[in-house]
Amino acid sequence: MPPETAPLTKMLMEWRNGDRDAGNRLFAAAYQELRRLAEWHFQRECQGLTMQATAIVHELYLKLFGDEVVDWQDRAHFFAVAAQQIRRLLIDHARARHAEKRGGGRMRLSLTEINGVAAPADEDLLELDEALSRLQALDPRAAGIVELRYFGGLTEKEAAEVVGISVATLKRDWEFARVWLTRQLASRDDTLA
Repeated sequence: MPPETAPLTKMLMEWRNGDRDAGNRLFAAAYQELRRLAEWHFQRECQGLTMQATAIVHELYLKLFGDEVVDWQDRAHFFAVAAQQIRRLLIDHARARHAEKRGGGRMRLSLTEINGVAAPADEDLLELDEALSRLQALDPRAAGIVELRYFGGLTEKEAAEVVGISVATLKRDWEFARVWLTRQLASRDDTLA
């Protein structure tokens, strides 16, 4: 379960206002949720990955808790930014592995269950990233919702809050993005066959 909203939001506001100790308390409070999120990606999606979940969380710490002060809004905003950073870290690692092995040992992931929603199975992380970038050009909000829900592990309600839309609108955008990505990934497989 995600940490309680009020204490995390309070720490974010204190940290945003320059209290570095609040940033440390925030990371300690959010650590287990971030680690759970990273482990989820590794256990379900990234077989053969040489990096560990702890390493992702530590790299995430360096990105989120560096010298640059972020204008944090609330807990959902924090986890949305964390989701973006986790995506970037996983993609960077996949690209490095792909470059090293020239296509061998690619990271595999399953989009079978994303917060209870069925999606395409066993797609390549790099292909998903490329498709998600194309979706970003077509519909930035839908792409952001995928990032929040899949990489960030946010619930429908939390993601809707971050984006500033109703849950019903989020569900429509999520369904569009899911179907669009499924077709993009399937057509890519057809052209490679």
